[in-house]
Amino acid sequence: MIGTFDVAPGVAAALRKFELPERLGFGAVPAPVMFAVDWSEGRWGRGRLLPYGPIDMLPGARALQYAELVFEGLKAYRVGAEAPNLFRPRENWLRLARSADRLSMPPVPEDLFFQAIDAVVAACFDIIPRQSGRSLYLRPFLFGTEAGYLLRNSTAFTFMIIANPVEIYSSGAMRVSIERDDVRAAVGGVGAAKTSANYAASLRASSAAVARGMTVALWLDAREQRWIQELSGMNLFAVIDGDLHTPSLDGAILPGVTRDSLITLGRHVGFKVIERRMSIDELLAQIGSGACSELFACGTAAIVSPIAVLAEARPPTAAAGGRAQEHVPHRLDVVAAQMREALLAIQERRAPDIFGWTRDVPPLPAGALDG
Repeated sequence: MIGTFDVAPGVAAALRKFELPERLGFGAVPAPVMFAVDWSEGRWGRGRLLPYGPIDMLPGARALQYAELVFEGLKAYRVGAEAPNLFRPRENWLRLARSADRLSMPPVPEDLFFQAIDAVVAACFDIIPRQSGRSLYLRPFLFGTEAGYLLRNSTAFTFMIIANPVEIYSSGAMRVSIERDDVRAAVGGVGAAKTSANYAASLRASSAAVARGMTVALWLDAREQRWIQELSGMNLFAVIDGDLHTPSLDGAILPGVTRDSLITLGRHVGFKVIERRMSIDELLAQIGSGACSELFACGTAAIVSPIAVLAEARPPTAAAGGRAQEHVPHRLDVVAAQMREALLAIQERRAPDIFGWTRDVPPLPAGALDG
């Protein structure tokens, strides 16, 4: 027992046995510990720091039957300083609260959220990568555990945090497929919530894009299939006449923490940043004319990824010879590289944090894990 959470037997042994592999990937290597706390009868219980492993869940749990699950993603860094730090973690807590509210789930209190985050990061102190571009990825998630088929919310929930030492998620310059058939999210739905159902809706088109040699799908609005929303898992930016343009939040776009950070950072380094409704046909014409010189996407996993090609998912006519039309900006990874390095330098504390975005994680008391 420590502070206001318990440390389960086996935590110290799991940490001692863990060896950080040379190749990390993204999400492929689980950290040896996790945090869990249950909610029932209208209140939160006592948190538990546990060895990483399987969890008990009834097959009829609403998280499994009705996708009653919301989650977050953030990183802990240990590059430019000895103590690990988080990047804008309160924004992740606020978004988790908004996502929970959209699904009528109990919000995770701020102090509990940070207790859990700090416990996992502090326990993993020795396995947080020290090289630039590597970090400890944290996945907080909240899910309904009550079994039953009635269409109502659970009366019992669990909040957990798992972690993975990771590299920056990168597929190189991305080839993006414009999705004009399937719909990821509609205004009034769950597109602005970080919930499993949101991502499930994107899997078919995303998998089809990969099968065609593309990287990811670009989603359009549900009503007209005209207005750009986001990529699967990332927000979009375009460099148009030297300015940064990004689709304005419309109630169906996930408000990315990285997106918000780039808007602030872009203006700070001298770009005019414009949030607006962006028509896909207008953007394609601007690529063709050269007005749009560069495209890139952003998110927690990849930070900033350049886009090499924007292509139709399928040929518009048989005359296209079975080949989808491709639109290629004439510059690649110029502004994107500038923004990626400026943001990563702050995240890793290699540059001054003039925005107050980073937060140190306090260490656990000596001997706290030895129980």
